[in-house]
Amino acid sequence: MSEKKQQVISPLKNFFAGGFGGVCLVFAGHPLDTIKVRIQTQPKPGPGQLPLYSGTFDCFKKTLVNEGIKGLYRGMAAPIIGVTPMFAVCFFGFGLGKKLQQKHPEEVLTYPQLFAAGMLSGVFTTAIMAPGERIKCLLQIQAASGGVKYNGPMDCAKQIYREAGIRGIYKGTVLTLMRGMKDGWEAHGEFHTAGFSK
Repeated sequence: MSEKKQQVISPLKNFFAGGFGGVCLVFAGHPLDTIKVRIQTQPKPGPGQLPLYSGTFDCFKKTLVNEGIKGLYRGMAAPIIGVTPMFAVCFFGFGLGKKLQQKHPEEVLTYPQLFAAGMLSGVFTTAIMAPGERIKCLLQIQAASGGVKYNGPMDCAKQIYREAGIRGIYKGTVLTLMRGMKDGWEAHGEFHTAGFSK
């Protein structure tokens, strides 16, 4: 089939397809993310005491026993809300990154150019991703500690803003940006390598 006869996909379809894929990704990956965050942030045991979690499976079992299946999905609302616009912005950023480097629309970019475009898409998604990541992690840690400071994602966002302003909501943005740039490059690099995009 001629490349010029390729079907043009509408941005709206890309938005909804990306959003649906993102929601499925969150549902599948969030329990693992919860376990990872809880193991990383568990308190240091005192002398002669065992750590709260001895490993991944121990954390999974204790979370399931103490909190039920809902415990594995603590803090999921923030990434669910942000995932559809995040994917839409990611594709926009990638398209812009390609366009800025092309001399004409039909020019095929090199792998370093695709790398740069993918990294730019990560820069765009960070503005949406960073607050959601911060809220998600605070809710995951709170549930493991047994205390209740936040009553949900919105309450968490309000309290952070009251305590530290917009800087508090975007705390950890630099590391989120670095991860987002890496993810953007990987996602779009694999997309192109597989031959799904021009």
